[in-house]
Amino acid sequence: MHELAIAESIVNISLREFKRSNLTSVKSIGIRIGVLSGVDPSALEFGFETIIMNTPLSGAKLKIEMVPVSAVCRSCGTPFETSEFIFICPNCSSGDIEVKRGQELDIIYLEAD
Repeated sequence: MHELAIAESIVNISLREFKRSNLTSVKSIGIRIGVLSGVDPSALEFGFETIIMNTPLSGAKLKIEMVPVSAVCRSCGTPFETSEFIFICPNCSSGDIEVKRGQELDIIYLEAD
């Protein structure tokens, strides 16, 4: 379950920012997860909620934004998005594509009081 390790990294990074910015509390932590990242959002939330108990982040919510796959066809240059795991250009049917988004896992904000 790599989601627990990811949750631990999110908590550690957030705690460093909490201390660095002299925050008094954190309401939420926003993250962006690409659908190709292999991260299970439910498992990540569960791990996060478990890890933040008895820390300055206790009570903070994890806000998850899922990022669809966006790609560009290398053959014809057509940009496209897909929610399916079908990586074929909708314009020329080429399978020679470059994935631009959908693999990320980023902390995008800490919402504090």
